[in-house]
Amino acid sequence: MIRLTFLLRRKPGASTAEFQDYWRSIHGPLVARYATTLNILRYIQVHTLDDPVNQQLAGPRGKMEPPYDGVAELWWTSRETLASSFRSAAGHAAVRELLEDETKFIDLPNSPLWLAYEYPQVNPLPEELVAREHSSLVKLFFCLRHPPSLSLEQAQLYWRTSHGPTIRGVAGAMRMRRYLQVHRFEDDLEQGLRSSRGTRIAPYTGHAEAWFERADLAIMGSTTEGRRAMQIAVEDEANFIDFANSAIWLAKERVFIDQH
Repeated sequence: MIRLTFLLRRKPGASTAEFQDYWRSIHGPLVARYATTLNILRYIQVHTLDDPVNQQLAGPRGKMEPPYDGVAELWWTSRETLASSFRSAAGHAAVRELLEDETKFIDLPNSPLWLAYEYPQVNPLPEELVAREHSSLVKLFFCLRHPPSLSLEQAQLYWRTSHGPTIRGVAGAMRMRRYLQVHRFEDDLEQGLRSSRGTRIAPYTGHAEAWFERADLAIMGSTTEGRRAMQIAVEDEANFIDFANSAIWLAKERVFIDQH
């Protein structure tokens, strides 16, 4: 599968609540209406939480970027399916309508997007693991950039082959339910999407996402094993992540399309 990750900042003057309400109640159903036309396999809105844990997550990593207001995540079966969906007359009209609606609530120039492939690391095949609004699960979202000393390929290789095993080794102490790496890849399709939205912010190296029980986050920080596991994770992240140009936060998920 191929994924589109779209980090969203609200338009100036709008509150987070107003942004998230429009996104959920107006734009979400509009995207779902075109699920068949655009061959979208899955569409999830990731709504950022205003939570003190966000600061606790960023603290050990030093100065970081502020969280985005949300993330739109879309899946297609393949790159070819995505490209052909956008090229058809019906697909082109659908994309035009969706983009027109995006301009009403998204600060598009400051909302980066990219195409990616996912690499499951912990619990790769859960039966059902979604941080729904009223569930006890929360989703950690970590969009990351690599330092200038590494190329995209070098950073992603380390992330996948060294950091992945490191996290798998401490996942139990961190009480992590699931962990995915989502690696960006360069593609002309991405450039077309960025151009149509006037995107100014460069895409990230990718993002990590992990699911936790809310209560487990508090327990992790109160145990020697949990604190040591977090220390190991952060120390290894410093080998391939530019913390000052990355961001981390907690969120809830809203599923609009799921044709798995």
